[in-house]
Amino acid sequence: MPLNYKRLGDYIQPINQRNVNLEVQTLLGVSIKKVLMPSIANTVGTDMSRYKIIKKNQFAYGPVTSRNGDKISIALLEEHDKALVSQAYTVFEIIDDEALNAEYLMMWFRRPEFDRYARFKSHGSARETFDWDELEDTELPIPCLEKQREIVAEYNTIVNRIKLNETLNKKLEDTAQALYKHWFVDFNFPITKESCPELVSGSPELEGKPYKSSGGEMVYNEELDKEIPEGWEVNKVGELFETLGGGTPSTTVKEYWENGDILWYSPTDVTGGNGIFSKTTTKKITELGLNKSSAKLIPANSLLMTSRATVGKLLINETIASTNQGFISIIPNDKFSSYYLYDWIKTQMEEILSLASGSTFLEISKSDFRNLSFTEPTDLILSNYQKRIEPLFDSIKNNISQINLLLELKDLVLAKMTKVETRTSVV
Repeated sequence: MPLNYKRLGDYIQPINQRNVNLEVQTLLGVSIKKVLMPSIANTVGTDMSRYKIIKKNQFAYGPVTSRNGDKISIALLEEHDKALVSQAYTVFEIIDDEALNAEYLMMWFRRPEFDRYARFKSHGSARETFDWDELEDTELPIPCLEKQREIVAEYNTIVNRIKLNETLNKKLEDTAQALYKHWFVDFNFPITKESCPELVSGSPELEGKPYKSSGGEMVYNEELDKEIPEGWEVNKVGELFETLGGGTPSTTVKEYWENGDILWYSPTDVTGGNGIFSKTTTKKITELGLNKSSAKLIPANSLLMTSRATVGKLLINETIASTNQGFISIIPNDKFSSYYLYDWIKTQMEEILSLASGSTFLEISKSDFRNLSFTEPTDLILSNYQKRIEPLFDSIKNNISQINLLLELKDLVLAKMTKVETRTSVV
């Protein structure tokens, strides 16, 4: 055992309390992100008395590791006083919270080194498990309680700042979406003497008023089967924008991947990312891999949309990149920025998702996407709008940069846990 490391089994004990009185209704599951989240299991007709009760500051973990990739599913209950978990989970608690802090222990479980340790210690033929005995034999540094709380406070300061930035970004994105809908769905963009001279010249009091609500001229468009502002046009996406697909170099040819420097996006880079903007990927390919596959070089600041399985997730790449075949990439132009395209797709998502089909997995074809109708505002109105939303998206980008730095700092705090000192007696 390393110096100052302690055996975890001396500090924890299993709990096996069942919901026999049906007193608890909230059912949670443990995700590989190491949080307890609402279960999606169908419990109709299920005997809920057999489920295990977990209480605040208790842990639950799934011993099976062979289905989780490189993660072990383990989490601390923090947001509920009581909840239920499946009987497949092991519930445990700290014996003496004056000796070991629950949040400190959860920090240790979040370390990637713990995941690697759990996978290494897993055993079994049909499926590998990290059982209770192995968890008990885990060794970790346990400093004095004061030091544990100090480490937890440092970690939580970083985590809370990340959450704050994520909340700010959600509000900024919602603001951009609301503005887009007001201007281009409700057609209530503000009237100006430059964009609507015929209105303002006759009624100067209309300047700044919402277009449609103030009697702005609307004309019927047969293709859309609705009225749009006078002077606006309707075209197909494929007539206005270049759209690119992707591809995957052979995974058995190391020259396509080894020392690659071309970003290569897969859907997990979108679903597991930190927001709208990205300049990193889990995997990279070489120029040879690019040339030997259907992958394409995609310019920076393009809009990447997942088009297979998990459909409709969006990302703006900050640097030149490529994608696998699970994407449609839309290249912005001098008139329409990636910010405008982002808001447009978000607003059209219901129609876009309706294009998805397939028996094995859902997929949107590039030809169907290119055939979507796209309403073009006049240049002045579009220019005014993009001036409004650029500061919003720029703030989102800056917040994401901060989040990425904070994530690095969070990982550093977790890494430092192996170097904490415990108090020793001087004889």
